[in-house]
Amino acid sequence: MTQPPTGIASIGLAFPSQAIRMETLAPLRGVDPDKLRIGLGCREMAICPEGTDAASLASIAAARAIERWGGLTNDIGLIVVGTETAKDMSRPLSAYVAESLGLAGAVRSYEVKHACYGGTVALRNALEWRLSGAARGKAALVVAADVALYAPEDPGEATQGAGAVAMIIDTPDIARVSLDSYAWSEPVFDFWRPVGEAYPRVDGKLSLDCYVRATERCFAQLVEAEGAKALDGLRAACFHVPFPKMVRKATTRLGELMDWGPDATQAFHDARVEPYMRWNQHVGNAYTASLWVSVSSALAGAEDGERIAAFSYGSGFGAELLMLEAGPKARASAWVSDYEEAIAKRTQLDGAAYLAYRASYVPAH
Repeated sequence: MTQPPTGIASIGLAFPSQAIRMETLAPLRGVDPDKLRIGLGCREMAICPEGTDAASLASIAAARAIERWGGLTNDIGLIVVGTETAKDMSRPLSAYVAESLGLAGAVRSYEVKHACYGGTVALRNALEWRLSGAARGKAALVVAADVALYAPEDPGEATQGAGAVAMIIDTPDIARVSLDSYAWSEPVFDFWRPVGEAYPRVDGKLSLDCYVRATERCFAQLVEAEGAKALDGLRAACFHVPFPKMVRKATTRLGELMDWGPDATQAFHDARVEPYMRWNQHVGNAYTASLWVSVSSALAGAEDGERIAAFSYGSGFGAELLMLEAGPKARASAWVSDYEEAIAKRTQLDGAAYLAYRASYVPAH
């Protein structure tokens, strides 16, 4: 069977209309702003106003991706949403998105949950569905959408965020995604949220250790498959971004794996990693969407054929390293306006407004 050309045909992004800067949050929690801005690498975090949640963000991003793609909803045969911010224990988030789009009929629809890794699993499902021939020429709609919120005064509060990235999986106009990928998983409790609890539980040291170990194990498989020069010539190395300094620790381990030395490792981070976390710094941790926010940034303006590594991590834990090549329409960067307009138009909360928001917010659980 001839495999159809498959990859990312279109991208749509969505972010909340409110945010708070670290300079505003820090005095509310009695900490030095530099602890958040430098110690964690955070700048701002997106905040959902009343009426905005993972489903509404996913629906907006999906509508934008479909509009740019130019196809019809009847051309979609699969819709998968990766999230850990479920609205319901039974009804999938994909049903809310499909409802908003008027997408019904001969279409497979479901939700994927594996912490922050869920969006990548959704993408892989769609890619493999297309390449298997089961799609019968149809496209897939994949969405990674989440709202990250911790208990007030939790150490993770400064890393909160929200957002959605939608991708049409069809012809590889924006990016080709290699069928070869490099996965690693171990069953641990580093970050979890028991049923009935409003906020997650986190073992911060364990989570960092798992994240760094997963980086090493996934990239080691890539090097074994492609050789020591596997990372030469990359446009970008994108990571799941819980907070930027966590990614810095992972690239340090990557440098040790590659035997680069401190200077070469720093140069790789400065040129191939840090520039593509800047969107994340102004959005915060959007869980499943976090990696794909970074990838969307890296694809913007890319020349056809430029390579991007995408490392996904979800607590529990599951990780996977994907390799992408920019397609012919990546350079046009149509989706960049979604990010730029959201950042330019959103409202910055002052301290009193943020405290009032936290006091009145009742998270779904």
